[in-house]
Amino acid sequence: MLKAIVMGVAGSGKSSVGHAVAGRLGAHYFDGDDLHPQSNIEKMAAGTPLDDSDRAPWLDKVGAALMQAGGPTLIGCSALKRSYRDRIRAACPQARFVHLIGNRAVIEARMSARTGHFMPVSLLDSQFATLEPLQADEAGFAIDIAQDFDAVVQQVVACF
Repeated sequence: MLKAIVMGVAGSGKSSVGHAVAGRLGAHYFDGDDLHPQSNIEKMAAGTPLDDSDRAPWLDKVGAALMQAGGPTLIGCSALKRSYRDRIRAACPQARFVHLIGNRAVIEARMSARTGHFMPVSLLDSQFATLEPLQADEAGFAIDIAQDFDAVVQQVVACF
């Protein structure tokens, strides 16, 4: 059964791609941001990056939610470090990761254009500084978001 994390830095399109892929695959999608404690959201909204101790309980919730999901499921979650992905896999060993990659300028433009999200553009550099791309021994794949949205979705679907 499909259990996957759509990962990447803020603004990479996790929610948009995740919803579209889930729709095409008949899977459930939900945003990992909804699992953050209010204190994490307030910290990020104030322009302060989360540290590993802030993220640990959240990552545990993401992994548990993925494992407990009753059907095919995708969750949007930054999962920036290998240790974060390992923590998710500890709760859900079959988790696969879809890494949405893109250059900073493209992602900054997307973040600047969106409204109603707590994550400020000022935290983008901290996201890139924390990012550790998928390694060869991790179940998953990377997709470049610099292409047309439908092409991104189609490539993700084809990989499943």
